[in-house]
Amino acid sequence: MTEANATTRRKRSALEVLAELRQPKVAVMLALGFASGLPFLLTANTFGYWLRDDGTSLVAIGFISWVGFAYAFKVYWSPLVDRIDVPLLGRLGRRRGWMLLCQILVTIGLLGMAAVGTAGGLAAIGAFALLTAFASATQDIAIDAWRIEAASDADEVGLMTSAAQVGYRIALLVTDALIIAAAARVGWSMSYVGMAVLMALCTMATLFASEPTRADVVLHQKPPLWTLRGLADAIVGPFVDFFAKHKVAGLVMLLMVALYRLPDFVMGPMYNPFYHDLGLSKDTVAWVRGSFGLVATFLGIAAAGISAVRLGLLPTLVAGLVLEGFGTAAFALLSVYPEPSVFAAVMTLDAFAQAFAGVALVTYMSSLTSLGYTATQYAMLSSTYALLGKFLKGFSGIAVETLTPTHGLLGAYATAFVATGLTAIPPMLLLLLLWRMQRPGR
Repeated sequence: MTEANATTRRKRSALEVLAELRQPKVAVMLALGFASGLPFLLTANTFGYWLRDDGTSLVAIGFISWVGFAYAFKVYWSPLVDRIDVPLLGRLGRRRGWMLLCQILVTIGLLGMAAVGTAGGLAAIGAFALLTAFASATQDIAIDAWRIEAASDADEVGLMTSAAQVGYRIALLVTDALIIAAAARVGWSMSYVGMAVLMALCTMATLFASEPTRADVVLHQKPPLWTLRGLADAIVGPFVDFFAKHKVAGLVMLLMVALYRLPDFVMGPMYNPFYHDLGLSKDTVAWVRGSFGLVATFLGIAAAGISAVRLGLLPTLVAGLVLEGFGTAAFALLSVYPEPSVFAAVMTLDAFAQAFAGVALVTYMSSLTSLGYTATQYAMLSSTYALLGKFLKGFSGIAVETLTPTHGLLGAYATAFVATGLTAIPPMLLLLLLWRMQRPGR
């Protein structure tokens, strides 16, 4: 970055920023962010609500949440998305071809879950949930690469990231609020059919998107994938490039990223069963999420974006961790005061915290990638942050049921939420170490 360019960006007016928001690719990014977020909870927390509603044990709900490992393991097939065109659909371009294929597979997976239902057995519905999660994780690889490569500079990466997060969070609200209200009226299976229809509509965003070309020059300089050098570059090159650029700090970065979202992930499968066991109605949960939760989400996204620009990425990450820890631990209050007003307050804090922390981490990870390895390096980072949390959340049901004999069911939930909030401490220490390592003059 030259000093002149930096000065130009500092002088960018509010009208220029608003003009950038009107770019067609920002609207496409908003829609693709929605497509990325739509399947996530349908194989995770919302899926757990469906299972609990039909009498499934907490232990089984915890273990079946491991279908989400697809998001943690996506780094292993990300080189294929980086370097290979999808047969037939590849004429749309590499990124768009993969996105369209995955959106079709997610639609099929959701329809399969709706058709089988819990009456067909956990194995059958779990298989369709796994298909949905696998296709969704692969879609994320392609969308994240498109988001970074479609931006013309670092400022636009931030703009595209914000648009993606808005779309993503809207999708989470739809699949965490509206679907619950729908399930109370038409049942879970029909609600999942509705989500499949929404996913099918998301293919329009892929068709309207323009294939990015910013990385073409770098990719054309690489040896063909079918050669030994090309295969080595696709598999090993992204990691060699990452550690060559960041050196020892790269290890600290990966460890911090691995721990950063633990406060959100560890108790993930238990949130909706917790609301069920509190006796909160589906309409109450849906209304709070769709009103207070929606406003808090947008405020969290905006606050994180402003913080990243004004304070920098590392201070923003620190603030996100503090919010995450308190937001998760606050759910323990509902075990003592299970009133709708307390639920609204806790949900508002949690929605703000998750949105803030999500934007902070995604923007930070995006800043660490290199052209030519975009999909694989971002998949490596996002897999890193998902792996440990996805593994530990599988034991969340066991943790609650183990604590129940001594603490009671609601006391067990409260203890587990407080303990999960404390998992923000280790990544906080790593962030402070990283901050020290990257100070100017070191």
